[in-house]
Amino acid sequence: MTSRLAFQDRTSLAMLALLAVLLLLGTVFSIAAPQFLSARNLSMLLIEFSMTSVLALGMLLLILPGHIDLSAGSGVGLTGGITAVLIMHHQVPAPVAMLVALAVALLVWRGMGHIIVSQSIPAFIITLGGLLTCKGVFWLIIQNTTVPVSPGGAPNLLAILTTYYLPPRPSYVLAGLTILVLALLRWRSYQQQKLRGTVDKELQLLSFLVPAQVIALVVLCCGQFRGLPLPSLILLVVALFVHVLLTHTRFGRALYAIGSNEEAAFLSGIPVGKTVVAAYTLMGALVAVTGFMQTAYAGASTTTVGDLMELDAVAACVIGGASLRGGRGSALGVLLGSLVMACLLSGMSLLAVPPEARFIARGVVLALSAWLDVRLSKLS
Repeated sequence: MTSRLAFQDRTSLAMLALLAVLLLLGTVFSIAAPQFLSARNLSMLLIEFSMTSVLALGMLLLILPGHIDLSAGSGVGLTGGITAVLIMHHQVPAPVAMLVALAVALLVWRGMGHIIVSQSIPAFIITLGGLLTCKGVFWLIIQNTTVPVSPGGAPNLLAILTTYYLPPRPSYVLAGLTILVLALLRWRSYQQQKLRGTVDKELQLLSFLVPAQVIALVVLCCGQFRGLPLPSLILLVVALFVHVLLTHTRFGRALYAIGSNEEAAFLSGIPVGKTVVAAYTLMGALVAVTGFMQTAYAGASTTTVGDLMELDAVAACVIGGASLRGGRGSALGVLLGSLVMACLLSGMSLLAVPPEARFIARGVVLALSAWLDVRLSKLS
């Protein structure tokens, strides 16, 4: 019990450290570029944050059992490309085109998961092959051209993913309901910890107040522009799904157990292979969702859609406290890690930082995240 409480203390400190980093980034960028805190920029930041976070939450499902996916960024481009080509070149209705792309992503990622498990091949190798293959197929499908997301600019389901905004009043109601759900989840977690004798009131209160305040502030700020962007609603659904999946289901507990000790998990009766394949299948679904949003945000499918998004997703997970060795991580931590990455990229864009400097910054952040993961693993 002592070690568990010590781990919870480290988790709490890590969350506070992330909040301090966010405050520092916000202060620096707001001074250097006053428009950083404008309602319009915060709304755009929320859209970019939502897209990164959805993919990062999928990456978390793989990192927890000790796996990884290097093909996620290429998959984002591929699913968006399939959808755009079906809509523009074959006059397929947008919902049907999106379902086809989703089915392709589910099959491809389930196939990669099956190969990794059945052939005992490192995920790094298989997903690296997936990166190259998906990138090549993506370029073949769009024929190295720019494919718009809607014919003649007419709105369709794909195009409105990043252009629709929920009006302020419904946004406030939704925010209140979301905070209520978070309170109920925290209360359930508190009761469970109380029964186990490992309750930490301060950590439970912090785990509720921080996301509740962030949700309230985000909705108030977006209400001053057009309202709550649709990608944020998609993120809300995905984040709640992943959180409940990890903390309140047998599947989530299995992911943690496999990452902590795969052999012990197998001996305890956990179907390791099926669990990992299921995690890759869910990753495929979230890759498709991100692909739809990213392509809609760009306004067209181009050869650069999805570039390096897998690295941003991994960095967001590790910054948020997930261990690349598996067994450690949370949905809340991933969201905070994604917010750090989104603030960094948005601030550099406003300051007109050259592209090469942005690459360097992302590389440094990724390297520091890996170093932090090593240090935390030694403390565990």
